[in-house]
Amino acid sequence: PPRSTLFPYTTLFRSGITIPTTKDADNYNMSHRRRGKAFVFNHMNFESKLGLRPRNGTHNDRDNLRVVLRQLDFEVEVHNDLPYKEIERILESAALEDHADADCILVTVLSHGELGILYASDHPYKPDNLWSHFTADKCPTLAGKPKMFFIQACQGDRLDGGVQVVSRTESDAGPVSYKIPSHADFLIGYSTIPGFYSWRNTTAGSWFIQALCHVLQNEGNSRDLLSILTRVCRKVAFDFQSNVPGDYVMHENKQIPCITSMLTRDILFNQK
Repeated sequence: PPRSTLFPYTTLFRSGITIPTTKDADNYNMSHRRRGKAFVFNHMNFESKLGLRPRNGTHNDRDNLRVVLRQLDFEVEVHNDLPYKEIERILESAALEDHADADCILVTVLSHGELGILYASDHPYKPDNLWSHFTADKCPTLAGKPKMFFIQACQGDRLDGGVQVVSRTESDAGPVSYKIPSHADFLIGYSTIPGFYSWRNTTAGSWFIQALCHVLQNEGNSRDLLSILTRVCRKVAFDFQSNVPGDYVMHENKQIPCITSMLTRDILFNQK
């Protein structure tokens, strides 16, 4: 049958960009030949001029992400300790590729950070440099498709001491032309909220990536992504707590991830 029968594409009139779903569909079309590419930018070591400590334990996050994303049918590219220009080159090159037969794209950064800043091995940069290449006007073959970014990094040095609580139980017919915003269909998951510290175990890896991989591995094919990320937030919030008994300030602190969604539909990683 013609492709329009298999995948009901909708054309954006002004630009002539075709997107792979009907206007009012609840779910993104995840039935392309490929799931798409997933990039993991892992940073353990940094140039001495930055004065940043090695991120011990990040190799566990990297390896766990590689396994889980492959299980979800992504083509995973892992890059270790890259300088900023090389990260930029890889992302620019990815944006110029033809993603017509792919469902989506995913980028993960594991690094040090501050409020509004991430660190490559040699240089700080703004997080929006990661996704600016993939807006619908710059990367038309990803228009109308999910573009996911997960960032494991501090967003400041504030600590969340948590609050003690007690739990109580109480009793369309044809193609339609329309515009979409250039920044629609993005999802950005931060390991912590703006201004706050992000915890990492030097042997097991970061709390956020541990939780993300655990929930994706167990429920990645059965729930939509925002529901999955709600469970990730719950796992980080309730199952993790810092254990530094020799340091009163750092001991028994908590963390909550921060999910920013510009999605217009549900993401379901149906099995290929």
